[in-house]
Amino acid sequence: MRDEVRRNCELLIQNRDTVQDAFKWGNSLLGLSAAQMITSKGKRTDVTTLKTCKALIKERTGAFSNFRGNANCAITAMLAVNGSAETLLEDGMQVHEMLKEKLRDSAYLPMAAMSIARLAERTRYEEIVDKTKEIYDRIKKEHPFLTSAEDSSFCALLAMSEKSVEALVTEAETCYRFLTEHTRYPKNSVQSLSHVLALYDGTAEEKCEKVVELYETFKACGLKYGTNYELPMLGILAMTKDDYEALAEELSEVSTWLSKQKGFGFWGSVTLKQRLMFAGMLLQESEGQDEVSETALLQSAIATVVAQEAAMLAVMAASASAAATAANS
Repeated sequence: MRDEVRRNCELLIQNRDTVQDAFKWGNSLLGLSAAQMITSKGKRTDVTTLKTCKALIKERTGAFSNFRGNANCAITAMLAVNGSAETLLEDGMQVHEMLKEKLRDSAYLPMAAMSIARLAERTRYEEIVDKTKEIYDRIKKEHPFLTSAEDSSFCALLAMSEKSVEALVTEAETCYRFLTEHTRYPKNSVQSLSHVLALYDGTAEEKCEKVVELYETFKACGLKYGTNYELPMLGILAMTKDDYEALAEELSEVSTWLSKQKGFGFWGSVTLKQRLMFAGMLLQESEGQDEVSETALLQSAIATVVAQEAAMLAVMAASASAAATAANS
């Protein structure tokens, strides 16, 4: 395993343990996803910082705020690695209020608001919110039964792209139709994947064929990569890597290393498919960006956040479902 990849792997485990210490009664997968967000910044946090940020959210929001729900762990992680947590939270809450005027609030919307506050200039907030509404309405019209509250979060992230609404929606829809015709991936997951692919350059057919090729390469190498919320990360890897066989070999190495860590093994809370997704994230983070243009950097940052939030939102939904089942039993 390359030294840089190993450092990222070790950093993830360190951050995971720290997050678990700060959120002792929290969902372990939510904690791992939050730790991955911290690791993606190449940073290490501590329990004191996390608890301080957690307390800040509690102080600034109401008892029933979605900032204090299942998204709380992820938002705390975002604040913990920011140089000015108070300012970021204030900006995120401002964007959230603006989004709520256009879209129905949900447990997912605060995460999108915080991501916009992290990545966009304040002067763009109004433009991004208006663009979010327009993208959501267009996607909802195309897929009224598939499009839900979590898609509003993805639309907010897409709205940060320099591409026009027409270009984003047309590209996403073309990718969606190609993938539903040529694969058996779940349609809801394909919609999330199509959002990621719309951010990248190239024809829809070329991009979709790369995703399918990468998936089949993994399969031929004995890697059972997931086709649910894991798909957005697969799309990023397909768009940013060239040698798919080498990628499969390295992905297997990272997954095997993770399997030997507490919580990732046979009796751990992380499934094999989830482990492969996190391994893909770690590999993506290890790539240098020195010669990438500013536009490409933003594009990559948005796509990565979409993948992170796809995983986080799926864990949140599963957590809420499990809690509802327990309450009714």
